[in-house]
Amino acid sequence: MKQLFLLLFTLTVAVAASGQNERKFVRSGNQLFMEAIKDTTRLDTSMFGKAEAEYRKALEKRPGHEQWDFNLADALYKQMQFEEAGRKFEELSQKLESPEEQARALHNLGNSQLMQQQIDESIESYKKALRRNPNDLDTKYNLAYAQMLKQQQEQQQQDQQNQDQQQDQDQEQNQDQQQDQQQQQQQDQQQQQQQQPQQTKISKQDAEQLLQALQNDEREIQEKVNAEKAKSARPVRTEKEW
Repeated sequence: MKQLFLLLFTLTVAVAASGQNERKFVRSGNQLFMEAIKDTTRLDTSMFGKAEAEYRKALEKRPGHEQWDFNLADALYKQMQFEEAGRKFEELSQKLESPEEQARALHNLGNSQLMQQQIDESIESYKKALRRNPNDLDTKYNLAYAQMLKQQQEQQQQDQQNQDQQQDQDQEQNQDQQQDQQQQQQQDQQQQQQQQPQQTKISKQDAEQLLQALQNDEREIQEKVNAEKAKSARPVRTEKEW
């Protein structure tokens, strides 16, 4: 990722024209700030914090000084205090007089917003800066970068939406398949029940009558057996009587 361009706005002429104490604090803050940005391999937030403290001392002596407020906002930005820095840059964009100065404040406001993932807001700030200074190449680059991030964000949102829709469709399809399986199982169970022989239920009275009939049949059979036995027990004559 290419470093976003941060426009520093330090007016040493305005510092020299002010009181001795204020100039001492601002000069000390500027020295600390420039020393901190010399090392491009790391971000020395502690040094920027010291510069912030010096700028605040100067502003206590002369509140509302726009150039010192700008330097203070830069120091806050370098400490990654983007929300507070953004508020100051926005205030300065309305207070500064020349279009070039306003463009610098709006450029840095856009940077502060972009660092907070406020992509739409940063794009609008860069556009406002370019209306005041159309030839600022740094702002043009940052605007193009923010627009690229917005396109990526929209593409990711679209991809996520498509993925969610596909998941919903898959879930509905699975539910339909489960319902079909359940209906098929119910049909199979019904067919099995129909194929099973139906057990005839008889009343108590019918059962007693059937039992009585069986007993009568058994008695008749027994009587016939006994009669046959009696016949076989009679003596057999072998000679005829004359």
